[in-house]
Amino acid sequence: MGCCESTFLRRPDSLHKTNHHHHHHLYNNNTNTNCVTQTNNGPSSLSNAGKDSLAGGAAGFPDFSEFSLAELKAATNNFSSDFIVSECGEKAPNVVYKGRLQNDNNRRWIAIKKFTRLAWPDPKQFADEARGVGNLRHKRVANLIGYCCDGDERLLVAEYMPNDTLAKHLFHWENQTIEWAMRLRVALYIAEALDYCSSEGRPLYHDLNAYRVLFDENGDPRLSCFGLMKNSRDGKSYSTNLAYTPPEYLRNGRVTPESVIFSFGTVLLDLLSGKHIPPSHALDMIRGKNILLLMDSHLEGHFSSEEATVVFDLASQCLQYEPRERPNTKDLVTTLAPLQNKPDVPSYVMLGIPKHEEGPPTPQQPLSPMGDACSRMDLTAIHQILVMTHYKDDEGTNELSFQEWTQQMRDMLEARKRGDVAFRDKEFKTAIDCYSQFIDVGTMVSPTVYARRSLCYLLCDQPDAALRDAMQAQCVYPDWSTAFYMQAVALAKLEMQKDAADMLNEAAALEEKRQRGGRGS
Repeated sequence: MGCCESTFLRRPDSLHKTNHHHHHHLYNNNTNTNCVTQTNNGPSSLSNAGKDSLAGGAAGFPDFSEFSLAELKAATNNFSSDFIVSECGEKAPNVVYKGRLQNDNNRRWIAIKKFTRLAWPDPKQFADEARGVGNLRHKRVANLIGYCCDGDERLLVAEYMPNDTLAKHLFHWENQTIEWAMRLRVALYIAEALDYCSSEGRPLYHDLNAYRVLFDENGDPRLSCFGLMKNSRDGKSYSTNLAYTPPEYLRNGRVTPESVIFSFGTVLLDLLSGKHIPPSHALDMIRGKNILLLMDSHLEGHFSSEEATVVFDLASQCLQYEPRERPNTKDLVTTLAPLQNKPDVPSYVMLGIPKHEEGPPTPQQPLSPMGDACSRMDLTAIHQILVMTHYKDDEGTNELSFQEWTQQMRDMLEARKRGDVAFRDKEFKTAIDCYSQFIDVGTMVSPTVYARRSLCYLLCDQPDAALRDAMQAQCVYPDWSTAFYMQAVALAKLEMQKDAADMLNEAAALEEKRQRGGRGS
């Protein structure tokens, strides 16, 4: 097939210099307890951002805002159960949803904690508490970016952490457990988060546990901001099993900074053992010098016993019965910092999750489901759309005479059919082979086959080939928005963000034209 002359078909100048292969990134819906993205609605009330060397500049964090209930309903499809990410689903006393802001330029993801009615009867008290937590800005915290008080409704809005909780990675892992170096990193990062909060006058954290530790898009552990506020004005600070509750809280019902240190000790035990062991049982084993029996058996032969001993000693100090005998947050950081032994290895590598990739900026006009999926680099959603669309966009691209229905033609269509079955069943390498047989014959051209093979190449980490196929789809069908969308995703995979953004805008414009009566999809 000959090449068409088109501005968007010309190979970008920088393409031949680039051949990066990345894994695609998908949001995980199983995040258990907390938090999420940024918005720039309303004035910022930050007063302390950037004080700490780890906090980063205020410009790197979203502003703290008051959201309307309508905004949060739109973000969660009216608080649909499909958007619930909290551990116990709808049975949780305060449900956490993930959502997507509709009026934000980048339509970023957020986490929304919805309190039970009348949990905070005084709206001013709730707003003041939320603003106090909202003043905190730190890269070790899943930051609170807003709140909502509307009638009886009380909601908190936080940055969304897409890669699950520490509890999921420690207790319910599927492919690999957390390696030793990553466990040490988790301990340090959460200690740094607690130290930052303490230095900013927020030393109290309610019910610190493995479900409060979240992993961001880069796999870095962060402390959920939701634990910095109680579940209700007069509610309990601890909802977990009493065996893990600080002894002084059982005596007087009050959380102190020392209580937080005790809870941190239970998290250290989780990291060491890979299990949720009652502190009293663990302390008996530590005193009996049986610490190796406490270690996670999945780490056997892959951890330093010297480092493990240091962490066990620190856990033992945190779990002391008398609060005054426990270390402070600075002691935690001082003890854990020297143990870090893989500082140059990214967290996502140690967790075994895909590298986060930036999609092209979202165009100003509303996007179709296909455009939305491409803007999010959601290859799974793109696959579902292409399967559902089938070949309806190929109408009119081929006019075949009766004489052309030869045996070769039947063989070619059979190859396409095998490709369609493999594509539907997500056997993408097989689909590439079958679609290639169809394309190589050349009797019939199909933009849909090129688009499908383009996606297969993306899912097999071949963005160069994906871009070529998307360009060929445009050559067959010059005004087909899907061809432009697939080029946008391939360009973004090749880290050519400006070209990707241009292509996404062009695709959205073609869709708008189609909606006004032109041909396209």
